[in-house]
Amino acid sequence: VEGCGHGALEEIYEAMAETERRNDFKFDLLLVCGDFQAVRNQQDLNCMAVPQKYRTMNSFHKYYSGQLIAPILTIFIGGNHEASNHLWELYHGGWVAPNIFFLGYSGAITVGGVRIAGLSGIYKSMHYRQGHWEHPPYDQSSMRSAYHVREYEVWKLGMMTGHVDIFLSHDWPRGITRHGDEKRLLRTKRFLEEEVRNNVLGNPYTTPLIDKLKPSYWFAAHLHTKFAAVYEHKDTDKCTKFLSLDKCLPNRDFLQAIHIETAESAAGEDLSSSLRYDPEWLAIMRAAEPYRSLGRQAVMLPDPETFRAEVDKQREWIAQKMSEDQDFNRIPNNFEITLPPFNPHQRVGGQPEFHPSPQTQELVKKLDILMPHTQLNQPNNVCEPENNPDEIGLDDDDDDEQPAGNVEKKSEKNEEEIDLDD
Repeated sequence: VEGCGHGALEEIYEAMAETERRNDFKFDLLLVCGDFQAVRNQQDLNCMAVPQKYRTMNSFHKYYSGQLIAPILTIFIGGNHEASNHLWELYHGGWVAPNIFFLGYSGAITVGGVRIAGLSGIYKSMHYRQGHWEHPPYDQSSMRSAYHVREYEVWKLGMMTGHVDIFLSHDWPRGITRHGDEKRLLRTKRFLEEEVRNNVLGNPYTTPLIDKLKPSYWFAAHLHTKFAAVYEHKDTDKCTKFLSLDKCLPNRDFLQAIHIETAESAAGEDLSSSLRYDPEWLAIMRAAEPYRSLGRQAVMLPDPETFRAEVDKQREWIAQKMSEDQDFNRIPNNFEITLPPFNPHQRVGGQPEFHPSPQTQELVKKLDILMPHTQLNQPNNVCEPENNPDEIGLDDDDDDEQPAGNVEKKSEKNEEEIDLDD
């Protein structure tokens, strides 16, 4: 498991190889908890909200173009520093490069028998009860709000039943610090003291997911520090082991080895060929389709009993398809290049035109649902946006960008941002 990726793929894989050499074992899978930065070329870079000094290509484009091949199956979620246009093409998830899989804005898959669910983005109250209205070309505002978590995604995840082995998020569930060494955390991250004291640090709507899903592990990142906690579930003998990790830098705790024994791993099977969409998640996707919104106002969500009945109906549909085709929920290795890879000898400006991913087209055709970029309807029953005046959000990083034309602009401190230089 790795914390914030920040485009340092080569360095992460090198650190894993060194860990393997020192400990005489082999990794089967890499999980990255956001800020992956799947930037294909300079136009993608122009769709990523990041301070100007960090607006660099890094190494992902080498894996995208085929110049390098990821040495290990890699699964990631989105954070708050991503090429928003690229991940929007893969809203339901998909391959961003050979052997590198995006879990989607929300999603659930199984890998070698391990059930993994995840949520991309970070929490911001003013956008939580909105639809996914942002689309390319982005301005400076929509480029950031595009990665803010929506209620629609959390609601879908909350409808899952059964055991979840691993849950991935970028920011932390609110209140998780109370289940670990909070004093030690605040000694290393003093700027978090006010949020922790007022219990406004993190996402308040993912905390109920811990109680609902009771995952064995919950991995996160965002705050550039290692923090562990044990969340004990009341009236059960179960607990969730929470771990947040740092970003990839020397002498930082950004990597953690976890061992999970499964029938597939014991048999030595190739994990990359064992990726499957979680059947219940596919049913939830179909059942949730009428409530998807591309407007600023989200559709009012149904009561849990009504929606559960619809999910059960869709589970029957999925089960029928799987009985007809045992590979119905298998994730195909159908990556293809959809945007010219970065060429250091060419300078390309602006943002790229939006083209839906063939992977997304293949998946929605299989599930008989519409493309996520197609508006179903304008909601009649809408949710009011939430706004918590007491919240201190941890959003972007210090933005020292200059406006177009190199016109000097007075630097303003954004209190919602995290310093990438910490």
